[in-house]
Amino acid sequence: MKKTFLPYFAALPLIFISMASAATFPIPEKSVEAAFAGRTGAWVLIDAATGKVSEFGEVNATFPPCSTFKIWNTLIGLEKGILTKPDQAFYQWDGQPRFLPEWNQDLTLTQAFQYSCVPAFQNLARKIGVAAMQKGLDQIGYGDRNLSAGIDVFWLPAPNRKTLKISPKEQAEALTRLVTGKLPFSAQSQRTLKEVMRIQTTERGSFYGKTGTGTEDAQKNRIGWFVGYVESAGKTYAFACILQGPGVMGKDARAITETLLKSNGYY
Repeated sequence: MKKTFLPYFAALPLIFISMASAATFPIPEKSVEAAFAGRTGAWVLIDAATGKVSEFGEVNATFPPCSTFKIWNTLIGLEKGILTKPDQAFYQWDGQPRFLPEWNQDLTLTQAFQYSCVPAFQNLARKIGVAAMQKGLDQIGYGDRNLSAGIDVFWLPAPNRKTLKISPKEQAEALTRLVTGKLPFSAQSQRTLKEVMRIQTTERGSFYGKTGTGTEDAQKNRIGWFVGYVESAGKTYAFACILQGPGVMGKDARAITETLLKSNGYY
């Protein structure tokens, strides 16, 4: 099947363009400092059309991607034909109770993505296999592309496990390549991923993303990610936010991101 290399994400129409005003770019440092409220972390926002960057903190420090990798696991699975549509029956619960009740049921692809169901995406990674996964990571240019920890755990931090590492800036850059059509994935795969990633649409624009949470090392240092992109007033911006510290979670990084984007007129 012939693949389309057009900037499909960028070409999709925005319903609310005429109603939206221009967002503030770069985001003022005082606004970012207020949103982080003294917490340790980093923030990157890239204007996909120009490549200009708004950044805060140590944006080049590297970390395991945790569940933010589900974005790319999904895209590679779609490209391989293992996944086909957002509402497909994706995860069949094996009856083994897990710590999140949302995982203790059968799930569609969209539900598994939204609930961040780790066993569902571990199963997907096994089906993709090492060779195809490595090819996908190389095509994306995703972090250090290291799969040595194992096909179903390489993105998940754990003590004594050498996971793949990626920086906040690299996360945002990979998403920028995706939304500008610079990655060799079909338009259909991109369309389906976009539907799965959608969080909210308002009169200002549309918001897409994925959280990630993990314990980074034996000292129990926690990390919380939120990465994605926002379509606003006819433009697209890719972002990545990471927090470090006791008890932090991906939902905290998402809250910071939503605060920054809403207060600066993005959606």
